[in-house]
Amino acid sequence: MTLTKESFHGALLPASGAAKADMDGTREKEEEAPRQAVMRTGAAVPRRRAVGRLVMHSMAMFGREFCYAVEAAFVTPVLLSVGLPKNLYSLVWLISPILGFVLQPVVGSASDHCTCSWGRRRPYILGLGIIMLLGMALYLNGDVMISAFIAERDKQRTWAIVITMLGVVLFDFAADFIDGPIKAYLFDVCSHQDKEKGLHYHALFTGLGGALGYLTGAMDWGQTILGYTLASEFQVIFFFSALVLIICLTVHLCSIPEVPLRYENEEAKFLLEETEPHRYHSIEEEIRNGHLKPTCMEIKAAAKPGKCAAASRTQEKRQMTLKSLLKTLLSMPSHYRCLCVSHLFGWMAFLSNMLFFTDFMGQVVYHGNPYAPHNSTLYLTYKAGVEMGCWGLCINAISSSVYSYLQKVLLPYIGLKGLYFMGYLLFGLGTGLIGLFPNVYSTLALCSLFGVMSSTLYTVPFHLIAEYHREEESQKLQEGEQAGEHGRGKGIDCAALTCMVQLAQIILGVGLGLLVSVAGSAVTVISASTVALAGCCFVAFCIRYVD
Repeated sequence: MTLTKESFHGALLPASGAAKADMDGTREKEEEAPRQAVMRTGAAVPRRRAVGRLVMHSMAMFGREFCYAVEAAFVTPVLLSVGLPKNLYSLVWLISPILGFVLQPVVGSASDHCTCSWGRRRPYILGLGIIMLLGMALYLNGDVMISAFIAERDKQRTWAIVITMLGVVLFDFAADFIDGPIKAYLFDVCSHQDKEKGLHYHALFTGLGGALGYLTGAMDWGQTILGYTLASEFQVIFFFSALVLIICLTVHLCSIPEVPLRYENEEAKFLLEETEPHRYHSIEEEIRNGHLKPTCMEIKAAAKPGKCAAASRTQEKRQMTLKSLLKTLLSMPSHYRCLCVSHLFGWMAFLSNMLFFTDFMGQVVYHGNPYAPHNSTLYLTYKAGVEMGCWGLCINAISSSVYSYLQKVLLPYIGLKGLYFMGYLLFGLGTGLIGLFPNVYSTLALCSLFGVMSSTLYTVPFHLIAEYHREEESQKLQEGEQAGEHGRGKGIDCAALTCMVQLAQIILGVGLGLLVSVAGSAVTVISASTVALAGCCFVAFCIRYVD
């Protein structure tokens, strides 16, 4: 039995003298069960969190997606303005996902074993946020920074390209990376019900941040006071992006305190001093005032110090090498692997559409030409299509926020399987219709289905991860000390799931670019539709759903 508010309050209900005698045995069981749950799993079940705390926790997703939207709107103009050769475009987009795919599970596993007094996840979130800020500073201000230090024009151009490319790679790397620790942080500090709420708030603020980011990029800042004060429009955009990211990250890091994790070299005991044995918060307060100790949590181990010390030495010797980490990933349960494959299908479909959507609008829907002279009608028509594509992406972000709220309403009726299946199906049908009937108004209307897919990818897979972990924790309580040897952590599982985003980027960067150069931008939406419908079948038949 897990530690719940009701179980403790139930033990505290006032009773008559006759009823008290009958309640003694029940109350002892109620007190013993959560104590055993704490000792066996190494952590008390977190208490319910206020809505305000969950909203504060979701602000990191708002800031991250705001900066993502700014990058989507400005990175191509920035790269073109510094004179990046076309043969280096694929290099820019491939370096970051390759680094993320290799390193993300390492950081996820490291965060599972982090013993920082500030918590396990927040140090990594702070570090990645700083890298995001540095990346934005470099790719939005690289040419200005270089011109201030280098006078020779040829060297200015070369170094501006290098600094801008470095900024794009750093930003993409950190922005993709930070999602895993944020999700693991939510799972660590929230009860199961609050995990569901938190994921929905994450999707809601992801959509709102993207919408505001696209609107900020669509405005003409050159004619404003900030535009006249700063060197260029790019500096204005950096000012707003940095401000939003710093505020959102600060609010997020102060949202919910983490219980620190500590490994010790000698036998340790997890003490539950019942100074106020019948208070609901007594166990949590004891943990908060001390440190969560993952070794020697079994009740029987207290009577067997030799066995406990051996377990402590085993954990002390355990090292996170790349070889052991790959072994852990490859040996993950089959239902985790299937979830990763379905997530890969989803992100391949979603990114193949989103990365080329504005170009699709300019060339296919508006019949413009990006390679025409810049003062020609064809080029201006293409530019108008790209601007309209930005509005389509804004519709996508808004619909993602709206659908994240509707998910909570639909969940009791169709379940996680229905939500997962419907997200892939609607996106596959929508992109297919856009590819077959490329019309301005129908395309903008169908952009709302992109938001359904976006919200699905940000919530349902992580919801399933939480369900799997809850199921494993309940098995630990039934199996006792044998289950205590189970070493999977939330951080590495969230990282493995998020790695599928980088793998999708690598696959698309290598394969889809070649298809676009051969068949044109129309192939992107058809490819997205095909992959989404294939993923729809995979979600229906290969994913295990917890009852």
